[in-house]
Amino acid sequence: MAHIQVHRDDVELDEPTLVEGLPGVGLVGKIAADHLVDAYDMVHYGTAHCDGLPEIAVYSEGDPTVKAPVRIYADEDRDLLVLQSDAPVSPSAAEEFATCIVGWFVSHDVTPIFLSGMPAEKSGDVPEVYGVATGDGAALLEDADVSVPTESGAVTGPTGALVHEAQRVGLTGVGLVVEADPQFPDPEAARALLTTAIGPLGSFEVDTEALVEQAEEIGKAKERLAEQMQQADEESTSARPLGMYQ
Repeated sequence: MAHIQVHRDDVELDEPTLVEGLPGVGLVGKIAADHLVDAYDMVHYGTAHCDGLPEIAVYSEGDPTVKAPVRIYADEDRDLLVLQSDAPVSPSAAEEFATCIVGWFVSHDVTPIFLSGMPAEKSGDVPEVYGVATGDGAALLEDADVSVPTESGAVTGPTGALVHEAQRVGLTGVGLVVEADPQFPDPEAARALLTTAIGPLGSFEVDTEALVEQAEEIGKAKERLAEQMQQADEESTSARPLGMYQ
């Protein structure tokens, strides 16, 4: 039966905020969520056992303990939850997954922050971030001074299914959209989410210096790739899918 298994009854939360970190464009949600888990040394609070999730066993460097691919971490001091995912949710299973997750949000008075990247050409400026709302979420965006959409659009994929389900059941939540690189991991966009929207919405500050370093490293790697493509002959200049980074 689809459910969320809670492992830490000793963690007390009062109407917590949850940051969702499913993989997507620029991996912005995953990068931001992973950073919060690491920065606050959050504890493994729960595991998602929802229909449609891949049945794989995940393990981490330096830790032999096997975990499920979609987990929830908690920080009691900040009344904060993070949904961390090490595997993409199949679009065909998005509806069942969203029903499972949002149902748990409703029963535990969780206010979700959904994250999505919008493919965009990077100009060197700080990526634009704007918010959308479900339930009474518009007031949260206004209080946190998060910009409104500058154009019409849609949140798609599993995150879109989560936002749709939250809207359907009247759950108060917000969705954040950030301009992101459509082909490469984009820590700069994830940093913009954290500093301009997630932090103000959750009333906490987070050190994003590590993300700045990642942005510099990825920028250098992309420059090297561009140089290699320029030096290659015509036969080698074919487009290839970039797997999870696409």
